[in-house]
Amino acid sequence: MFYGLNKFIKNLLPKRLFYRGLLIVAVPIIVLQTIISIVFFDSLWIKTNSGMTRALVSEVKTFIDAYDNDETNKDFIIILFKDHLGINIKYEPDKILPEEFKERWFSPIDRSLRRELKKKNLEYSFNTTSLKKVIDLKIKYSKGYFQFYIPRERLTSSSARVFGLWITVPAILMITIAIIFLKNQTRPIIKLAEASERFGRGEDIDEFRPSGALEIRKAGLEFNKMRERIIRHLNQRSEMLSGISHDLRTPLTRIKLQLEMIKDKNLSKKLSMDVDEMEKMLNDYLQFASTGAIDKTETFDLSELLENIIYKYENPNILKDFDSKIYFNGRKNLIQRCINNLIDNSIKYGKKIKIIIKKQQSNIVISIEDDGPGIPKTEYENVIKPFYKIDKSRSETKSSVGLGLSISSDIVKSHGGDINFEKSNLGGLKVKIVLPV
Repeated sequence: MFYGLNKFIKNLLPKRLFYRGLLIVAVPIIVLQTIISIVFFDSLWIKTNSGMTRALVSEVKTFIDAYDNDETNKDFIIILFKDHLGINIKYEPDKILPEEFKERWFSPIDRSLRRELKKKNLEYSFNTTSLKKVIDLKIKYSKGYFQFYIPRERLTSSSARVFGLWITVPAILMITIAIIFLKNQTRPIIKLAEASERFGRGEDIDEFRPSGALEIRKAGLEFNKMRERIIRHLNQRSEMLSGISHDLRTPLTRIKLQLEMIKDKNLSKKLSMDVDEMEKMLNDYLQFASTGAIDKTETFDLSELLENIIYKYENPNILKDFDSKIYFNGRKNLIQRCINNLIDNSIKYGKKIKIIIKKQQSNIVISIEDDGPGIPKTEYENVIKPFYKIDKSRSETKSSVGLGLSISSDIVKSHGGDINFEKSNLGGLKVKIVLPV
């Protein structure tokens, strides 16, 4: 039960740090201002208005009682109420009170006035909206009625508007200041996240300049140290493999020259094939090492790139199903190398190949299928490991060192994407590449 409630609350809460921080700041302010407003209106404003209305109705009742007295000077008491209380009174003989009058049920003034008039057992009709500064009140008397024009301030206090203004403006001002400060505090975190994302995709980024709070600065410094260690490791790997390749090319070249001098052509041919195989292995090693190299990131048409790749193969068995004009921001040369590796792999083991590229919401999906022998599901996770070869399903090729799929996987993941293997509709292997837009 508590787990479900906790999950429900988490789903309601915002996911971004800025909005969570704003929630932490804004909610207490809003709750506090709401409580103060309720207390003010309940204990002060409403009670004060009720007291003012009660006093006014009592004055009206006093006037009627005094006017009803035969010894009272009628005109004098009307003038007295006008001069000292600001209430204009007029008697309308032989007139009937309106049966229906405009009364607002949601108005505190109307509610309190109606309640106090009923307590005095008076037959009444009033209008609090037709006139801006006065309230029109009619009280039945004899065969007609008295019409009272009462100043609005006698029934309500203007302090409510002033209080509402003072309680709203500071709250808005404080929340605005909080938004500005939160923006300044979350901006370094956003920059750090963006730098990490770009570096994770293999892009060349300048050294990150830490800013903000002490903890964020420390995270930025540690990110710079980690970035330098990773770049140093990649450079060392590339330099080591390049050095090994360079050192091995020299003796291989000498061996090739010596093979030309061997009189036994059959033996020379066999040895030459072994030397060519070694050279191909060296090229694969260099290609694997160069996947860590930093290329320029650019926006290009992925559909056009695949069209050009397929055109160069001049293979009528390669079928295609493309969405036109699919743009992607990445390293064009690496993506081309990845697709080339996968197509070469499909051509090596199959005859019929189908390439599909589609844009699905925020992802680009590239599928390469063949009708070859396929790969067992148990080997899907292993084939992307460097130097891993499968003796089953697909025939072993001596010239292959097991780096093609590993290189493709590294390229896709360096762009923030994912590569998966499935059973092809053609009967062989389906390689599915998902790249974020």
